[in-house]
Amino acid sequence: MKKTIKRLLFGLLAVLIIVIAAFGLMFGKEIQTIASIKKVDDYGMYSIEYKADYGLDKLVESGGASSDSELVNFVVGNLLKGLPLKFNIPDFGCSTFQAKTDDGDWLFGRNYDLNYVPSMIVKTNPKNGYASLSVANISVLGYDADKLPDNFASGIMSLAAPYVMMDGMNEMGFSIGVLLIKDEPTQQNTDKLDLTTTSAMRWLLDKAANVEEAITMLENMDMHASANASYHFQMADAQGNSAVIEYIDNELRVIRKEPDGLQYLTNFLISEDVYGFGKGQDRYEILENTLTQNHGILSEMESMDLLQAVSQDKISEDTGKQTATQWSVVYNNTKKTAKIVAGRNYDTVIEVSLSR
Repeated sequence: MKKTIKRLLFGLLAVLIIVIAAFGLMFGKEIQTIASIKKVDDYGMYSIEYKADYGLDKLVESGGASSDSELVNFVVGNLLKGLPLKFNIPDFGCSTFQAKTDDGDWLFGRNYDLNYVPSMIVKTNPKNGYASLSVANISVLGYDADKLPDNFASGIMSLAAPYVMMDGMNEMGFSIGVLLIKDEPTQQNTDKLDLTTTSAMRWLLDKAANVEEAITMLENMDMHASANASYHFQMADAQGNSAVIEYIDNELRVIRKEPDGLQYLTNFLISEDVYGFGKGQDRYEILENTLTQNHGILSEMESMDLLQAVSQDKISEDTGKQTATQWSVVYNNTKKTAKIVAGRNYDTVIEVSLSR
């Protein structure tokens, strides 16, 4: 009887080892990804090194996603293994600009303004794309001040972080940031690839080496704006190119930076026939004056000072909630580095590099 029990226990142990090994083989990269999560600032900013395949190529090959719900279904089925998720992208106000250092480095500055949200610096290195670092608003994944990715179980939803990035830079020195426009949501409906606001940005970061490649990609896809809102984008690259992307009556508009010119953006449209529609003219004027006075030449710290000058901390007229800058980031598109500040704490700068 004792021998039988021992054999049974050894058999159960062997089965358990096999199950654990199989689980590790199936989900090893996801486990490594979740285990990489670190808290980098007490304001609620985290970092993650994405080791798993987040399925962008599969999403694109399947035709993409024409709504947030379709993107959620893809993420739930392919990244979260069936765990429920609901995207909730809130209204936000932002500022972006391009500058150049005395040494010739091209910079891209960005403020993300909203009521309090936790955030995550996301490093990705896909097999069939460019490595990148981006900053994600993980409140979209259900995180808040009371629920943060502080342990393995609570970190599982962070597997969807690549699809909720709001700005970023890839290893080729291409950067992009999205800014809200209070207008009818863009819904392009042709026979092209369908992507939502954030999945389009992920596609561009993974596949575009420069601004012109990104423009061509956008010309060959249908944009479906997320969260029943409208957006425009500023893009910049390591060669000094910059362009603003807007959608007017569902038509793509490209406003390229003039040779030897300057480009910056807030939350109003700059296409000539609708110029001024939206908000942020006061911040735009500060960006314009500072960049013009300095002929577009700013150091990384001077660029962060400019982001501080246009940062926000006020009560929103629309929602009655506090609107404050949740993060400021200066991407160095030449060196492929970033300086990041969380929660307007400009005395504490987080430095990140794409160097492998």
